[in-house]
Amino acid sequence: MDVMLIVDMQVGLLNGEPKHDLLGVIDRINRLAARVREQVGIVIFIQHCGGEGDDFEPNAPGWAFLPELVRDPADLVVQKQLNDPFAGAELQARLNRIAPDRLLVTGWATDLCVDATVRSAVSNHHNVVVVTDAHTLSDRPHHGYPAERAGKRLYNSALFTGPSGHIGIYRKLHLWNNENRFFEPGDRGVPVFGTPLGRIVIAICYDGWFPETYRLAAMQGADIVCVPTNWVPMPSQPDDRSAMAATLTMAAAHSNGMAIACANRIGTERGQLFIGQSLIVGGDGWPLAGPASRESEEVLYATIDLTRTRAQRTLNEFNHVMRDRRADVYDPMLGTGWPASDV
Repeated sequence: MDVMLIVDMQVGLLNGEPKHDLLGVIDRINRLAARVREQVGIVIFIQHCGGEGDDFEPNAPGWAFLPELVRDPADLVVQKQLNDPFAGAELQARLNRIAPDRLLVTGWATDLCVDATVRSAVSNHHNVVVVTDAHTLSDRPHHGYPAERAGKRLYNSALFTGPSGHIGIYRKLHLWNNENRFFEPGDRGVPVFGTPLGRIVIAICYDGWFPETYRLAAMQGADIVCVPTNWVPMPSQPDDRSAMAATLTMAAAHSNGMAIACANRIGTERGQLFIGQSLIVGGDGWPLAGPASRESEEVLYATIDLTRTRAQRTLNEFNHVMRDRRADVYDPMLGTGWPASDV
């Protein structure tokens, strides 16, 4: 049995920039939905519920589904509050009961909610089909950045999922360049997510330029920091030297005694060069894998021994990189008031 998801095709999307081939997309969604129903499949409409004053606020005009969509009384509706309909919503529970052979994904927006839906569906082991020309997007100046919408605010966020689904969300603290025109700075601090693999923190790109990011992670007992990133050349950086970001990453891992894994991109987009050099660094500050190529795609693998990583905070008989901090001189938690772990 096929299940077709129609994501966020609501009146509120008519606001803002024009949507690519919207009428054509609606027509293709209607025709595919009709075929799915004919073959005894199930159509599920995903309905976004925004905050107060949002275009998609429940019961506001923009909350309704587009009137051009053909709906059937047997269709289902799942409501969500985040980009990802698997996060904090009932979608996965419904799909568990249905057990579809395929999950067909359509809707709006290709680069946000449709993308988040596809990623979580795959992580939940569904056989996903992203339907060609049955999803649309706006012309976004900030396209290419993962965005989380909260009311009328956008955050450059990373979604953390595991085999059982949603684990948490990290909002980027330090905005780079034109990000400041579109996003709000993160307001959730540096959360540590407990997993069977260890205590994991997420940072994003420019966050890595600030020692405070890594120190707050370490002080809360983090074992690994995962850094999705878009590193670009730094001013005055010699061509024959490795990325400044790699040096900062190695220093942060060494001075905090925890592993850091950075995944960068390559190539050029809209005139901006991206410099690759992804790497995985151990708690002693030395690379376990990488830096990867500057020009070619690579996948890096490394074994991270958490017991050894934690032990590497002890430098010798007298020195421990965390316990030697001078709490009488500076606040170990940098004035946040957050509780510290026993490190």
